[in-house]
Amino acid sequence: MSQVLSMWRSATQLPVVGPVLGARVFSLLFAQKAPYFATIRPRFTEIRPNRAELVIPKRRGVHNHLGTVHAIALCNGLEAAMGALAEATIPADKRWIPKGMEVGYTAKATSDITCVAETDPEQWTDIPDGGGDLPVRVRGVRDDGTVVIEGTIRLWVTPRPAKGPKG
Repeated sequence: MSQVLSMWRSATQLPVVGPVLGARVFSLLFAQKAPYFATIRPRFTEIRPNRAELVIPKRRGVHNHLGTVHAIALCNGLEAAMGALAEATIPADKRWIPKGMEVGYTAKATSDITCVAETDPEQWTDIPDGGGDLPVRVRGVRDDGTVVIEGTIRLWVTPRPAKGPKG
């Protein structure tokens, strides 16, 4: 099991803390791993193989000149969700790196935004031996269910190099 998935399960199953506070603690720790994620203050709500979900709170720090959630803040949320999904899903003998992102902005982001990243299980087993692209479906949804951003983040997935002797 990946370190991210293990941390998520541990944090959200602590009886003393509870799942909500555990998810908040996990979210803070996750944002420290890649500090630019802290700018959107992500609140993860679900992490499992092939799916990750988080909420970007609508607050002044992520507003654009219209008072809606800025397009780049939305992209950061989608990338954070994708990263958690990739870490929770990727086979132990593989590694990944983002290769590109294509998104469309479909409505104003006028509330908190739920960012979702999804893949299908067979995508992770169909990677060629030398590596290949893996598309991750992403979307951001307003509180009323309206999709405000959707698209694909392409990952480059390759075999993990064998660890050599230390020396």
